[in-house]
Amino acid sequence: MMDMVDVPAGGFVMGENERDKFANDTERPRHRMTLCAFRLARHPVTVGEYREFRPGHEEGAPPEWPVAMVSWDDANAFCEWLGGTFRLPSEAEWEYAARAGSESPFAWGETISPAQANYLYAEDGRKVGRGARTRVGTYPPNAFGLADMSGNVCEWVADAWHPDYSGAPIDGTPWVGGPRDARRVVRGGAWDYMPRLLRVSWRDGLARHVRRDNTGFRVAASL
Repeated sequence: MMDMVDVPAGGFVMGENERDKFANDTERPRHRMTLCAFRLARHPVTVGEYREFRPGHEEGAPPEWPVAMVSWDDANAFCEWLGGTFRLPSEAEWEYAARAGSESPFAWGETISPAQANYLYAEDGRKVGRGARTRVGTYPPNAFGLADMSGNVCEWVADAWHPDYSGAPIDGTPWVGGPRDARRVVRGGAWDYMPRLLRVSWRDGLARHVRRDNTGFRVAASL
C-alpha cells in the first residue's frame, strides 16, 4: 500500500518567485491557482514498490531508492496497475505540494544545502553531493510531510509540456492537448543537478518514452 499524505485544498501563486535570479520564461507568467484537496505519495515510488509491478526492474539497485529508468508511459501504467483513483499528479498539484505554503525559491527558504536535499553540484561547480540516488526519506520532509520533492529524482507529472504558462488552467487540472508524442513535464530536480534546478518553480519537458537514471515519479489520488 502506498504511503499517502492528504494535501488540503487551497490557493497559491504558481511560477517564478520575483526574488529568484534563476527564474526563466518557462516559469512565467505567475498565476494564481485554486486546488481541491487530493492525496500525494509521501515519497517517490521506490525500486522495491515498482518491482512488485515489474519484477527485476533496475536489477542491483537498492529497493529503498526512488525508482528510475521509467518513462512517462511506464509511470502511467504503474498507476493503472495500482487501480482505484491512483494517477500522476498535475503540474499544479505537484508545485502546490512542493511549496507547502512557502513562497520562496525552495520550500525551506531562499537557499538550499546538501543537508536538505540530494543534489551533486554547488552553483560554483564543486561536487558537494553523494553522486547517486539515496533512499527515500533520507532528507527532512517539507511542511506537508512530503519527502524528496526537491532532488533525488526528477518526477514525471501528468501535463503535456508547454514552453510557458500562457493559457494554463487555474483549477489544478492537468494541462493536456497537443500531439500524442508531445513532451511531458518533469519537476523537482535530481541527484546529479545543481541547486538552481531544484527550485520549486523549475520545470522541464522530456519525450514521453525517455527513460533516465535520474527520473522517476510519485503517485497522486483523488479524494
